[in-house]
Amino acid sequence: MDLRKKKIAIALMLAMFLGAVEGTVVTTAIPTIAKELHGFEIISLVFSSYLLTSAISTPICGKLSDLYGRKNVLSIGIIIFLIGSFLCGLSQSMFMLIGFRAIQGIGAGSVFTVSYTIVGDVYNIEERPKIQGILGTVWGIASLVGPFLGGTLIDVLSWHWIFFINIPFGILSIILLHRSLKEDFEKRKHNLDYAGVFTLSAALILFLSIFLATDINKLLIGISVVLTILLLVLFYLIERRVNEPIIPFDIFNWNSVIVNMISLFIAAVLIGINVYIPIYLQNILGLSATVSGLALVSMSFSWLLASFVLGNRIVKNGGKQVNLISVIILLVGIILLSTLGINSPLALVLVYVFIIGFGFGGAFTVLTIIIQESVDYTKRGAAIGANALLKTLGQTIGVSVFGNIFNINIVRYFNRIGLKDINPNDLYGSSAQNLLISSDRIKLSLNNSMFVLFITFIVLTGISLILSVILPEKSAEV
Repeated sequence: MDLRKKKIAIALMLAMFLGAVEGTVVTTAIPTIAKELHGFEIISLVFSSYLLTSAISTPICGKLSDLYGRKNVLSIGIIIFLIGSFLCGLSQSMFMLIGFRAIQGIGAGSVFTVSYTIVGDVYNIEERPKIQGILGTVWGIASLVGPFLGGTLIDVLSWHWIFFINIPFGILSIILLHRSLKEDFEKRKHNLDYAGVFTLSAALILFLSIFLATDINKLLIGISVVLTILLLVLFYLIERRVNEPIIPFDIFNWNSVIVNMISLFIAAVLIGINVYIPIYLQNILGLSATVSGLALVSMSFSWLLASFVLGNRIVKNGGKQVNLISVIILLVGIILLSTLGINSPLALVLVYVFIIGFGFGGAFTVLTIIIQESVDYTKRGAAIGANALLKTLGQTIGVSVFGNIFNINIVRYFNRIGLKDINPNDLYGSSAQNLLISSDRIKLSLNNSMFVLFITFIVLTGISLILSVILPEKSAEV
């Protein structure tokens, strides 16, 4: 790999680190921010606004990178992210913070989509697994560095600096990108698909609001679903008629549909592992937050290892076989997770999480490469954008559904032992103390719910395995 490609890789790593570390830093700092800005009741909106706008901008930025070049769109995306970060740091109220986080999300959609599109353009098939593995590992590094960085900045300076710290990294990424990435694409006037942008954005906002809202009744859910379907039908009709659609429907075939569905299910499982393994380690095994962070880092390490080990097999054995092996490894790891209890040793958890990380690393690497290879340069951004959107939907829907499953099964556990009116959000608070619930009982209820979640992960991974089996052999060649 020559020096130019190495500089591009560093630029992409810096860009990816912006979005990755921001999530962990904000999570660490949000109690302090909410206390100072008097907004505990709307904490969830700080994350929801970011998720919504990043989901909306993902396919749009992918298409714009096809029209106006990867370097331009990624640079603008980083600038938007930095502007949002700077404004977040200046926020004087929770509503200001929520609005500026939405600006951050727009930039993040560009970063997460266009970075992988550039990888498909610049690096050959042998180099891509390693680069994509490194980009995936950035998330693991961020999960370890983020909480430490956030805590230090809050203690030494103030929470405002968790947003300002992004700026030098973003500027450096843009400089490296413009000095190293040379593009050769046709420069001409384009007619943007404004109608498509509006209808797709409205459909995503309505659909995701069902899962991101904390309180929503059944009637509103029904109305949102109906309106989402109507908007998607309208979006389809618009896209079939315009010259330059945001999502060209010819990028979808039997092969890409299967790959995107596998990506959606595995992304849902990934967010479940990232959210609930720390809960298992801290609330059931009684370990520290630092230890739970190290457990996720072990997953990131095996993710990178899989990219190197399985990456060499992609050219020789084809994408289908490597993906099949990866999903089987992932399934085995999650089945092993379901055997964990309230007294399981930490070493066992680390081994299981390591196995799971290896499966994730192989699957996401090869699925992304299949999408990259399924279209030419002029549609690669749109294809990657659509795939990234489905991953975001998988994570957003997944974390909402998993939360409901987790809470419902906590209540069911206590109902089975004769305790009623248990609030799963107040297990360690006054309601539990009034009912004299012991810490061992709480651990058992959490472990019972965790087991049900692990079974859910097994089902989703099993569906992914079935889809991997029926993935066409020829179309999965890379």
